[in-house]
Amino acid sequence: MFEAKIALDAVGDEPSWFVFRGDELLVREDNPSSATPWRGALPRELAAREALTLGLLDGRPAFACVAPDDAVAPTGAVFSPLRPLHARLSASAFDAASLASQLVYFARHYRYCARCAQPLAPIENSRARVCTGCKHEWYPRVSPCAIVLVYDGDRVLMTRQPRYPAGMYGLVAGFVEPNESVEACATREAFEECGARLQNVRYFGSQPWSFPHQLMVGFVAEFAGGELVIDRGELEDARWFHRDALPLLPPPVSIARKMIDAWVRREL
Repeated sequence: MFEAKIALDAVGDEPSWFVFRGDELLVREDNPSSATPWRGALPRELAAREALTLGLLDGRPAFACVAPDDAVAPTGAVFSPLRPLHARLSASAFDAASLASQLVYFARHYRYCARCAQPLAPIENSRARVCTGCKHEWYPRVSPCAIVLVYDGDRVLMTRQPRYPAGMYGLVAGFVEPNESVEACATREAFEECGARLQNVRYFGSQPWSFPHQLMVGFVAEFAGGELVIDRGELEDARWFHRDALPLLPPPVSIARKMIDAWVRREL
């Protein structure tokens, strides 16, 4: 179990460490199908200059930190991209790793004040950072996105981006624009990406998605008409798939897959 906390009463002897070298996480490889975060004291070359408090993982304190860009993994451990680890880390460890990824991204990329260009400093017992000059406080960025499953009877509209693995299709999705509701974003993205008009747009659920700092808000909607017109600047392909003949789907950890699976089971 992972319980996110901004501050901890006690550290303990064997905290879990989520050490990132760029976008890669340090993990111990127990076997080909499982991995665990580093536990206990960090090797000297990876010692944290700044420890970012995550909370409690399985009752033990958990922290994140940034490793040097040239850091070498200790014996028995590797640096791995976070995405593939969702199938190898426990659900609670992946939850902690996702938070760690976002806090590390903030620490690495938001080092100076956007108002006066002075360095930012951590604030005790807070996720925020404060400008050492003008004292303005800055918080980790969270980018809301809408993702929508569009269906028409027994067929579902699916899209493919060039970065997807071969044969994989996902759902219409995009970032919320200023002064736009998440529902309006879902409707706009479906039309812009595929020419689809929607009706009966309804909420499904949400999911934090740490690549690097999205909040995915899921909707289900009925197709209300329109010709399939693909925005080639955004997508490689888009097409309708029958419920019984779906392509390679997103990984089970994603909200896209949860929505598709629920639709296939006729629960939506």
